[in-house]
Amino acid sequence: MRRNTSRIPIVHFASNPALLQVNSRNDVDHVSLKALVETRCKSLFSEFRPLWWLFNGHLQTLYCIARDFSKDDPMWYHRTYLRLADGGTLGLDFAPADQARVKKDVPIIVVQHGLTGGSHEPYIRAILNRACASVEEGGLGYRAVVINFRGCAGVPVTSPLLYSAGHTDDTRTALMYIAHQYPDAPLVGLGFSLGSNVLTRYLGEEGDRSRLQSGCVLACSHVLRSMYSLLIISPPFFSSLVNSFTGRYLYSRGMGSNLVRLVKHHSDALMQDPEHEVAKATRIAITLKNPTMSKFDDTFTKIAGGPSPPFPFPDADTYYIWVSSHGMVQNIKVPFLSINSADDPVVRHVPMDGGGNGLVVMALTKNGGHLGWFQAGPGYVDRWTTKPVLEWLKVVGRDLVHDLKPRGLPLFTDNDGFLREKGRERLGCRVFEGGGLIDGNIVKYRVMQGL
Repeated sequence: MRRNTSRIPIVHFASNPALLQVNSRNDVDHVSLKALVETRCKSLFSEFRPLWWLFNGHLQTLYCIARDFSKDDPMWYHRTYLRLADGGTLGLDFAPADQARVKKDVPIIVVQHGLTGGSHEPYIRAILNRACASVEEGGLGYRAVVINFRGCAGVPVTSPLLYSAGHTDDTRTALMYIAHQYPDAPLVGLGFSLGSNVLTRYLGEEGDRSRLQSGCVLACSHVLRSMYSLLIISPPFFSSLVNSFTGRYLYSRGMGSNLVRLVKHHSDALMQDPEHEVAKATRIAITLKNPTMSKFDDTFTKIAGGPSPPFPFPDADTYYIWVSSHGMVQNIKVPFLSINSADDPVVRHVPMDGGGNGLVVMALTKNGGHLGWFQAGPGYVDRWTTKPVLEWLKVVGRDLVHDLKPRGLPLFTDNDGFLREKGRERLGCRVFEGGGLIDGNIVKYRVMQGL
């Protein structure tokens, strides 16, 4: 059968791809990132054939939002709660739930979820169900941990702060804990949508000090100002009524309403100090009726999306300029793969240059929507992205030679039992009560999935 070249992704490498050390049978080889991806991530260059009835980005995205995936890709986790130095709380969901099943030095996939998601999201389970299965069962035999943002997936809000697409300190703190628990395990990053922007920013901010040895992001916005403005005002190349209507009344308002529900759910905690700026923003945010993302961000995120500095911002536009991750890509110092879809109705602009970084691979499919990529599997609906992501995780987790020296700043435990970094003592965490076994196929409370 002749290949339809329009269905083959565009894959961009820098003009001088980085040379990487790769394990071979008897020695260590030096292989360019381009050659490594072309030979060991072959699925990245395969055709994506969307299901015939999900033929455009809107349908792919709506299917991702509306379909019941609760019986697909079962996952159980073991949750650990971290109390942070600022009083906030993170929920780390580890898989497999029985941690004794895997060795302490196996690669760990560190996952950042989307807008109001968590470890229950179908797009996460589609990969972790296979990655955390044993090698004998056809999986990778990896450990995984999903960093559930403050207030998401049943995690309580215990300080006047939520999260945002640019706040990376919670990721930094969670990685301190994971690296401390598993000092011999390579950590490989995996991000989706909003979480992919957080992951990209973290890698660019940390550079050589990154505790992650690689990164892979799906449906990353890269340029948030473009993303959210295009959701409200249809651009010239998508000027039809349906795109303008759908962008304004479904995606943008759907995401904004998701966040309003989240803030309402945690409003008591966010308004404990009625004079706090976050409490004042919360009182206004919970009165919003089906706001666009820009309206919500201009009301709440610009104030409560992270610590000071750089928060608060004067307006949403200033926040979007700061939060966009595209300028960070050039600073990434580990192998990095970004996969986007050209018909994603949420992420409407994808810079493909990769910042000229020899460690970066940018892939773009013609179709797929936002976190969709649904195709016909052997008797079931499958996601095209699952296979190339698993191949990438195998390469960066198993095939690459990993430096055995500890990554990141040195860690220590203070007199109050908080794990901290030398030179960045403002961050810290300690385990506190709660957690335990989590059914990853159950949603804690109703929000729009898949975004």
